[in-house]
Amino acid sequence: MKAPSLLPDLPSGSRVLIIRLRSIGDIILLTPALKLLKTWRPDLRFSVMVESRFRDLLQGNPAVEEILIPEEGSGAGKLLSRLAVIRRLRGQRFSLCVNLHGGPTSRLFTRWSAASWRVGFAHYRGSSLYNILVPDARTILNKPSLHTAEHQAAAFFHLGLPQTEIPRAQIFSGAEHAAWWEAQRTRMGIASGQPYAIIHPTAAYKTKEWAPEGFAQVGEYLESREGVAVVYSCGPGEDPVLDAVEKAAGAPLRRLQGASLAQFAAALAGARLFVGNDSGPAHMAAALARHVVVIFGSSSSPIWGPWPPQTAAPGSRVVQNPYDCNPCPGDHCYKFARPECILSVSFNQVKSAVVDLLNQTV
Repeated sequence: MKAPSLLPDLPSGSRVLIIRLRSIGDIILLTPALKLLKTWRPDLRFSVMVESRFRDLLQGNPAVEEILIPEEGSGAGKLLSRLAVIRRLRGQRFSLCVNLHGGPTSRLFTRWSAASWRVGFAHYRGSSLYNILVPDARTILNKPSLHTAEHQAAAFFHLGLPQTEIPRAQIFSGAEHAAWWEAQRTRMGIASGQPYAIIHPTAAYKTKEWAPEGFAQVGEYLESREGVAVVYSCGPGEDPVLDAVEKAAGAPLRRLQGASLAQFAAALAGARLFVGNDSGPAHMAAALARHVVVIFGSSSSPIWGPWPPQTAAPGSRVVQNPYDCNPCPGDHCYKFARPECILSVSFNQVKSAVVDLLNQTV
């Protein structure tokens, strides 16, 4: 079978497995393609495999029939869990498995899916595992560079999904999580109906993390000049970053810590504004159609910025200064004694983006 006829020719009711193990941004930026697939072929049954910590990102998504978790636990428990998943996969009788991850774990589950058609990108290791290879996504869309949402959708365009405009990303938050957030905001002293902003000052690398003093200034401006309550958030183990912001602010912060992704989504869903670094939470806020200001350092904003980009979604702003060395791997600064790309961003640059969005209707 030729690739462009694969999806159109699948029999009604066929099961399709999509493997996208991690992380927050990658999984959220898969949801536009999932929506296109389900809208076009509602008769197909889509299962998506992600790591357990990211399950919440797909809960409630009408395009996803089933969320599969590759394994849980450790040691013997992990092995038994993996074997149970493999047995379940083989019993599902998948017609098609599309691996969008490419690592060794995803290759294992692609092999054991027993799908008739196994699809992966041509640059993946172990390409002999796949009976259909997806070429460079840029050639599929005939563009010199692609956003990650476009890159993932391109794989399905290659398999026969009609090429059309790629919609915004989506995540969903349940009523129980909304109730949880209402209790939290009351505890924080934020009155019902009072506008609030979520500031997320952490990132995967220091080259992607704006200065704590900058975030403290933004918070103080929002509170004192705009009348917007500010909540600072962080992920597991990231408390020291909030401590640094609190020290710079010279006053205690409202902190949102220890929340699940579903709970965090509920907090974001009601926010007037999100301000943060290039990180998973920024993609969550954009997927919830919040106004977002994202500060970029070492990574590429055309590839990893909010989706849809600013030209199609006026509610997003990217703040980034140009450097010849951008983008880079980001694990450390390869050119300067400190990551100038992110630290050169000024408070006034971020404030300008914030004011611009606050002047827009939600």
